[in-house]
This record gives sequence, structure tokens and C-alpha cells, in this order.
Amino acid sequence: MFCVASIASLQAEPVSIETLPPVVVKTVPAAGDGTVDPATKEIRVTFSKDMLTRKMWSLVTVSQETFPKINGQVKYLPDKRTFVAPVKLEPGRTYALWINQGRFTGFRDAASNPAVSYLLVFQTRK
Repeated sequence: MFCVASIASLQAEPVSIETLPPVVVKTVPAAGDGTVDPATKEIRVTFSKDMLTRKMWSLVTVSQETFPKINGQVKYLPDKRTFVAPVKLEPGRTYALWINQGRFTGFRDAASNPAVSYLLVFQTRK
């Protein structure tokens, strides 16, 4: 079964990169990677648009056991699209975290539109 739905008619502005919310376009480690080096020192999330780089962001837990230990100050790179979280990972663990979720919408583009929720899940090697 194939279904196509449209919400364009609900929008006042034409559909474009500028009018739609930002989305995650890349993560390091990549979502679904089951062979991440446990010595990896940071998680990077790159968005489709320039983001507000003030000290507001929403890394949301799936569970305490699967949330990576943040090991330092988070920041945006000068490109204004890539968020970096320094982490300390352990071998043989599955990590899962949301980028924005529910009422937690700290990741926002330059026009303050919240990013679409994204679930990042990866596993470290033993």
C-alpha cells in the first residue's frame, strides 16, 4: 500500500527550505551504526539550516541507561549548523537520545522554528 498526503494547502507560505522547519541531515556517529569506537569523544548533529546558537538545546533522554555522559561544554561550530556535544562512551553499550522531543524544542533555526524531532541510536564496539 502506498499513501501520499499533503499539508501544503495548510501552509500560508510556499513550501521551501526557508519556510519548513530544520531537520537533522547528518550525525556523527551515524544513526544505526553498531560499530562505533568507544573512544569517540563527541557527538555531532548537523542541521539543514542555520540554527540559533544561544545556550539553548534539547538533548532528550530515552532512558538514563542509554543517554551518553556529557563530558564538557556543548557548542555550535562556526557554520551555525553543527552542534557538538563532548561525550564519554563505554564499550559494548547502546546509546539513544532524541534531538528535540515533545515539549523540549531547544534546537531552533535562526527564525526560531523548532527542529523536527530526531532519534539518534548507535552502539559502541566491545
